[in-house]
Amino acid sequence: EIYFLLVQFSSNKEFLDSKDLMMFLEAEQGMPHVTEQVSMNIIQKYEPSKEGQEKGWLSLDGFTKYLMSSECHIFDPEHKKVCQDMTQPVSHYYINASHNTYLIEDQFRGPSDITGYIRALKMGCRSIEVDAWDGTDNQPIVYTGHTMTSQIAFCSVIDAINKHAFVASEYPLILCLENHCSLQQQNIMIQHMKQTFGDKLYTNPPSVDDSYLPSPEALKHKILLKARKLPANITGFAGDITDEDEGAEMAKKVVGENTDQQNVVPNRKFKLCKELSDIVTLCKSIMFKDFPDSLQNQKCWEFCSFNEVTASKLANEYPKDFVNYNKRFLARIYPSPMRIDSSNMNPQDFWKCGCQVVAMNYQTPGLMMDLNIGWFRQNGNCGYVLRPAIMREEVSYFSANTKDSVPGVSPQLLHIKIISGQNFPKPKGSGSKGDVVDPYVYVEIHGIPADCAEQRTKTVNQNGENPIFDESFEFQINLPELAMVRFVVLDDDYIGDEFIAQYTIPFECLQPGYRHLPLQSLTGEILPHASLFVHVAITNRRGGGKPHKRGLSVRKAKRSREYANMRTILIKSVDEIFKTVIQQLREATDLR
Repeated sequence: EIYFLLVQFSSNKEFLDSKDLMMFLEAEQGMPHVTEQVSMNIIQKYEPSKEGQEKGWLSLDGFTKYLMSSECHIFDPEHKKVCQDMTQPVSHYYINASHNTYLIEDQFRGPSDITGYIRALKMGCRSIEVDAWDGTDNQPIVYTGHTMTSQIAFCSVIDAINKHAFVASEYPLILCLENHCSLQQQNIMIQHMKQTFGDKLYTNPPSVDDSYLPSPEALKHKILLKARKLPANITGFAGDITDEDEGAEMAKKVVGENTDQQNVVPNRKFKLCKELSDIVTLCKSIMFKDFPDSLQNQKCWEFCSFNEVTASKLANEYPKDFVNYNKRFLARIYPSPMRIDSSNMNPQDFWKCGCQVVAMNYQTPGLMMDLNIGWFRQNGNCGYVLRPAIMREEVSYFSANTKDSVPGVSPQLLHIKIISGQNFPKPKGSGSKGDVVDPYVYVEIHGIPADCAEQRTKTVNQNGENPIFDESFEFQINLPELAMVRFVVLDDDYIGDEFIAQYTIPFECLQPGYRHLPLQSLTGEILPHASLFVHVAITNRRGGGKPHKRGLSVRKAKRSREYANMRTILIKSVDEIFKTVIQQLREATDLR
């Protein structure tokens, strides 16, 4: 397939000269400001033969090497570093968040371990959870209350957080503290946090006149404590507040005491130490009542948590109100207490409403974590992604459940051609399968309801090394800033597990032209040498487009094109021989 591309751009020569390469870079790869020197630099870097380097020719080997290089990766390198405006209020960003960060398996019997925090923080997570309870020897412990999960020392958790808090990102870390400790052990927690975090712990009280939270830029290298807070009129050493206990919700589900899922927690009163209350400043936990009450009375530093069932109900019944609410206030969504197996909700269901903090079970791989990991790669993996302007501007209209184009946003047409694959491994757990996979590719679009779509290629039989798909798809993207593209490779001849590999990328990070995309395993590891070769073009629905984003010479398939067919003569040995040339005949027709 690369050979045909070389012949096309070299006018039937066996190599590309510098002018041929310039044409390819401009017309197909969407590269701006291409000069002959740029072409020569690529030839010198990738052409393996001395003769080619001297004459300024790029041979098939050199062209292949270039197309397989990081320069032709589908992911736009501009997004590998922080590239968005980080001076907006914190409520204007999606924030990479973890649920019950200390758990590394299920929610009811699984082990707790500090490696859960280390892994999440290294992956760019910016909101983590600590569930603190009284422990023995006057030392607080961390685990999910009312369950059989194992326990770890609070001091070990704080030490691990301090060590890794800003390894992957310098932007603020939200520490969601569920405090169930006695006053005596609350004092131990305060001492340990203050001594360990030092001036990283943000304790400046907000101004009563503030309408918005500070920006991530202003809060660099700060740890924000999210927890309950005493009323302002409490002046003594401690006061009574209502408990906040997500673990109790789940325990009720396990023992079947309550089947009605609501965003309520047990109304148990407990004593809160004033010193602990005072270090909660920008993220005061409060209970949500309704949207009219919140818009009238809620302060920008007050922070509501919703379980996913309640949040889904609000998203479906009040989609516009939810979007408007999230323009000023942070909303944290945590998994339903029914997810005892640590399965994940679809974060897109809540991102489309503007919900900033969608807490994921990092220990559970799969589609939902693929979306979460892929989404937060678009801003240098710093854990913060600026939400679409239509979700930030005071005067803007957007309904989360829109099934049509978005007012004020120009729809884009995404043209994707799946050309071929390279070095597909067998699916894991496929011991009883044949030696060679029968791969096919799904292209999925995830975003607002109007954008969600999927299409699949045909199956290529008995070829995992270099299957040729050569199929084109077109998708209309109505809200590009919230769309993601997921490529999934599956095995059609499977017994048990059909999953081979996947790659998930935000629409805004796509590079146009001929691109290779690296494939990842179910758990997110890059699969050595496994890739898809694709062509990407992005055009405006009305015919325009972003020049730097387009594969300008994208060709629409001619519907009238006819291909030669093979007639089956029912002599198996003859039919098998001639069947092998069908693909070459198709390619010859395309080339002609």
